[in-house]
Amino acid sequence: MQSIPFVSVHGGHSGQFCHHATNTLEEIIQQYILLKFPWVGITEHVPAIRDALRYPDQIAAGLTLEFLMTRFREYITECRRLQRKYASEIRIFTAIEIETYSGYEQFIPDLIATFQPDYLVGSVHFVDDMGFDYSREQYDRTAAAVGGKDALYCRYFDQQYEMIKLLQPAVVGHFDLIRIFDPEYQSRLRQPAIMERIRRNLALIRDLDLIMDFNLRSLLKGASEPYISRPILQIARDMGIAVVPGDDSHGLDSVAANMDTGVAILAAMGFDTNWRQPKLLTC
Repeated sequence: MQSIPFVSVHGGHSGQFCHHATNTLEEIIQQYILLKFPWVGITEHVPAIRDALRYPDQIAAGLTLEFLMTRFREYITECRRLQRKYASEIRIFTAIEIETYSGYEQFIPDLIATFQPDYLVGSVHFVDDMGFDYSREQYDRTAAAVGGKDALYCRYFDQQYEMIKLLQPAVVGHFDLIRIFDPEYQSRLRQPAIMERIRRNLALIRDLDLIMDFNLRSLLKGASEPYISRPILQIARDMGIAVVPGDDSHGLDSVAANMDTGVAILAAMGFDTNWRQPKLLTC
């Protein structure tokens, strides 16, 4: 496995620009260099569009929309600086992780036009403007509000489909994040209404020739497998979809965390480990 390089298509959150991360962005990039990553996608969160759509930790800290937008602007500037500074040692992509709450259809294109990131990671952290991945309590509240966990999954994958179709992000982030607090996710994913949506979304990803993020952060939180779960991963492989590791790092302690495990899984399943780089928005 040592001959297969480590890369991250979704990583590099830092305490400098993300309230629930640690360390500076330069320290994190230096760690990627130390670990001999040939390239890495730095994929900081976009700022919230409205007060109610801030993350709970941002609300608790009193971070305003103005502060979040200013910090995001500083992120782009700093990541571009580091991109130039370390160009001879690693290829750095200045990317962004987007959201799918009300108004994103115009908000995200406006951000793209203003800041011109290298690529997008298309993620879903909100269902009908309600967060679900911050805590089990939040997850259960959102599931109850939409009619139960089955309905939550269906709505999640519907929103994901709409986002992929509209924005065509180069990378689809943690495809099945909706299972985060569901101990019965393995059986739920097989339910016909849910699996039908999964296959539909995967077909769109294939047709648009996008990359799927094999997100390893779940392993740090005690999950038995990364996002994407094995049955979905098998379908993606059979469809010929490119799947690339993402450490979703949030500080030095999670740079490359479980990367050896993730690479081994993908290699054993027959995925191409000559990792494809994301298509750039400027191309």
